Amino acid sequence: MAASSRAQVLDLYRAMLRESKHFSAYNYRMYAVRRIRDAFRENKSVKDPVEIQALVNKAKRDLEIIRRQSFVKQVSYLWQRGHVKCLSSEVIKVSKTDVVFY
Repeated sequence: MAASSRAQVLDLYRAMLRESKHFSAYNYRMYAVRRIRDAFRENKSVKDPVEIQALVNKAKRDLEIIRRQSFVKQVSYLWQRGHVKCLSSEVIKVSKTDVVFY
């Protein structure tokens, strides 16, 4: 594996683990961490650059899914507790920090 693709894979691995820790539910969080580790270990011996690129692209898509799911869970949690003002094309979080999401 080339040094640049190795660095890219390691960056993706770290980003996926970091994002998975944003799940508030313990079971979701631990499942995500375990699944990420298993998938990367399983593909550790892949040498074909085309296959590596395909796996990197899949990991990028999975990272976006993790980010999106984590965000949805957080907004849902805030909405249930009355900290979100509206749920339309613009989501405005009204709390102590007054953060606005677009």
